[in-house]
Amino acid sequence: MDDTDWIGETFTSTVGWDHLEALVDIGNRMAGSGGERAAAEATRDALAEYTRDARLSEFEIQGWERGDSAVYADGSAVAAQAHECIALPRSPADEVTGKLVDVGHGLPEDFEDADCEGQIVLARSDVPDWYDRYIHRREKYYHAVEAGAVGFIYRNHVEGVLPPTGSVGTADAPIGEIPAVGVASETGARLTRRYAGEDITLSVDCETPDATSQNVHAELGPDTDERLLVTSHVDAHDIAEGAMDNGAGTAMVVEVARALAGREDELETRVEFVAFGAEEVGLVGSNRLADETALDDVTAVLNFDGVVQGRTLKCYTHGFDALSAAAESVADRLDHPISLTPEQGPHSDHWSFVQRGVPGYHVTSETGGEGRGWGHTHADTLDKLEPRTFREQAVLLTELAVTLADDSARPAHKDPAEIADALEAQNLAEGMRITGDWPFDD
Repeated sequence: MDDTDWIGETFTSTVGWDHLEALVDIGNRMAGSGGERAAAEATRDALAEYTRDARLSEFEIQGWERGDSAVYADGSAVAAQAHECIALPRSPADEVTGKLVDVGHGLPEDFEDADCEGQIVLARSDVPDWYDRYIHRREKYYHAVEAGAVGFIYRNHVEGVLPPTGSVGTADAPIGEIPAVGVASETGARLTRRYAGEDITLSVDCETPDATSQNVHAELGPDTDERLLVTSHVDAHDIAEGAMDNGAGTAMVVEVARALAGREDELETRVEFVAFGAEEVGLVGSNRLADETALDDVTAVLNFDGVVQGRTLKCYTHGFDALSAAAESVADRLDHPISLTPEQGPHSDHWSFVQRGVPGYHVTSETGGEGRGWGHTHADTLDKLEPRTFREQAVLLTELAVTLADDSARPAHKDPAEIADALEAQNLAEGMRITGDWPFDD
């Protein structure tokens, strides 16, 4: 093969996009569901075409199955339909009544200024432009819990009658402490206009059975102890196709595996492909692998979550200068932009490794929008993505994987204390402590 033949083959390949279509057509891929299992098996079989030892590894999780949810006022439902109001995964089943307290964006100081004790809190899903950091949904939820609220309503900032989803709970207590729902932007506006300071009732019905999830594994390259992990997550929220989050990421793992199979003689380190299960409910699959892996043997993690949403790749490099240099070299060689962000990003499967000092990328894409956009809503559908963007990014990510599998490009691990210091410097530690995600000894 000519040095550049693989680029044409990758740009004309349909393997990854076909797998993306197969994933979204499965339907519900919620962690622990039969759909998640079917997606994992399909991904294993797709990887088996190009790799060796394609397999599943199972593990137990706390399951969660959606029932009906509603907000009542004046004796009638004011938000009960799925396009207005949905439970947040891992909410407990409960019905509570209290005064509606709108805490705006749900900043820590918003909770300090409000009387939430015994009340139902409503918080927006975004943060204002002037604020110095992102505040995750779960941080807002646990600020509400800490303030004594009995219920939590999460209002989407994206218009279009799209209630947002996303899990609550912690690793130690997978089911949250108070019932929680997501409501559409328009529904939240109506609730605040009509019922702020008035009694409302929040109702969540759900089941919490024991369940099983699984990680998908496959390998290429020399049989070295050292390995590069190329990863994604195969689960998705049950309310949509999960095309962007994260069907595209898992399809990209398959496409990169196909391309690397044709360049296997260039790999100096084993490449292990992993499609994690149960990411959306607390990074369960990736934490499991990190716990049982000799981390000194993991040279780097290349995690795809949010690719293809925008045309330009965006890489969080978590302060690992060698990762930034590798991505810059790929961008220069292929004359294609890659956006680099050196900051910490603790919200996908790479984090299970990065927090332990392993060099890791979170590869997403620039969208020009704020927050998740269509993600975590009914609108996360295949029609939002373009095959051209998928193929361009597959070329870049294949070249990046080859670069990382070169012994000369191996980035050094960090002491986890350095990661903790970086989180403190970015003002992220406060939120991680309140959500139970702070992994370091204080």
